[in-house]
Amino acid sequence: MSILFSGDFHSNAVNELSCITKNTLIRKYTEEKYNKIKYQIILGDAAFLWPGQMKNDIYNFRALGMRPFPVLSVIGNHEPVLGMKGLPEVDIGIGEKVIEIWEKPFTAYLKRGKVYTIDGIKFLVLGGALSIDQYRRIPNQSWWENEYWSEEEKESIFRLLEMDSTFDYVISHTGPHHINYRLFRRTGNFIDKFSDDVALLNDKIHEKIEFREWWCGHWHINQYYYDRYSKKAYQYLYKSTKILEKIGSKFKVHNEYGIKERNFLK
Repeated sequence: MSILFSGDFHSNAVNELSCITKNTLIRKYTEEKYNKIKYQIILGDAAFLWPGQMKNDIYNFRALGMRPFPVLSVIGNHEPVLGMKGLPEVDIGIGEKVIEIWEKPFTAYLKRGKVYTIDGIKFLVLGGALSIDQYRRIPNQSWWENEYWSEEEKESIFRLLEMDSTFDYVISHTGPHHINYRLFRRTGNFIDKFSDDVALLNDKIHEKIEFREWWCGHWHINQYYYDRYSKKAYQYLYKSTKILEKIGSKFKVHNEYGIKERNFLK
């Protein structure tokens, strides 16, 4: 079995749904690979349950429900779930509980600062980022309550890393600050004067862990970067997708349209 990854969904604000429908995925990967998908993971900013957008949610969930696998999302920054109380936390057999927001298709958020084992792959799940669009409107104000990590969450993640610091993959919304800077400082996307506390937190976490690849969204770009010095890789996704599969001790990344795959031993 395998896991489908995609970038920001934004509640289909600019037709992101078209990239992950059943027919599109079969066209991108073949029906054989599509039938092996066990989960989809959105790398933040799924933006489900946006206030006043219930009809839009129902439309999106109806389309997503045409596919047989559940949807899990990393917590991004444009996430109404961050300000909601009383959402159910359920155990679906991947380690930590998830925050359920929809029944069919089963849709849930992964908790930030937690470890999950999904389809045999050990993930450190992070989340969040600076909402630059909201920052421009009202400096120092976020979209939602709890958009940034609380001090308790920060303390908890570093306690966790003292006991367990080796992971197959890290998945987050934004990347580590030093990688973001290296890749995007010369583009219109990178605004260095805005200090993103989450990306800087990711840097501190980065120093304390071992992992093979770090996958994230947020930057609305599709880019893969391999650091030949550290021998670590970083995958940014938006409207492109990837399929990650573990076969025995071997990991395989399937690219769209049969483009050469990444294969490596654990």
